[in-house]
Amino acid sequence: MKGQRIGYVRVSTVEQHPERQLDAIHLDRVFTDKVSGKTVHRPQLQALLEFVREGDIVVVDSMDRLARNLDDLRSIVRRLTERGIQVGFIKEQLTFSGEDSPMATLLLSVMGAFAEFERALIRERQREGIELAKQHGAYRGRKKSLTDKQVIELRTGARLGERKSELARVFGVSRGTVNEYLKE
Repeated sequence: MKGQRIGYVRVSTVEQHPERQLDAIHLDRVFTDKVSGKTVHRPQLQALLEFVREGDIVVVDSMDRLARNLDDLRSIVRRLTERGIQVGFIKEQLTFSGEDSPMATLLLSVMGAFAEFERALIRERQREGIELAKQHGAYRGRKKSLTDKQVIELRTGARLGERKSELARVFGVSRGTVNEYLKE
């Protein structure tokens, strides 16, 4: 029995367009996560891992879309191929089946290491750019969630014993944001 072709797509923000990743590739089903690559919580990847069966082929645009780092990449590919599921990467033009040669295993590690290195360089350049913008007064960070008046009300409510979850609901912010304002 021939398996299904299952696509996995991950975009970092909701503004990005997932359609471009596996456009024009015939797939029986596609799982799409709209989360940062650094997060462990990728619900659609988990759903894909539970859905795929022996004989299926998982198709991903590139290695960095599937995994957070080299260890994660190798782990996911190994878990799938051990179950008789092939994993194919479009950009790298590589497919792994579990019956791979030592050269294929090396290529997975090398290409994955390059992807991890590239992400680290991007983060470093981003930090440098933000620092430079701060020095020139062009970067002010994220806009405050609450006005000064709201902060006073929030702190007053906390001192009077209101629960943080209730304060978060009233002010339309997360509990983490409430905690940040109470720390200041």
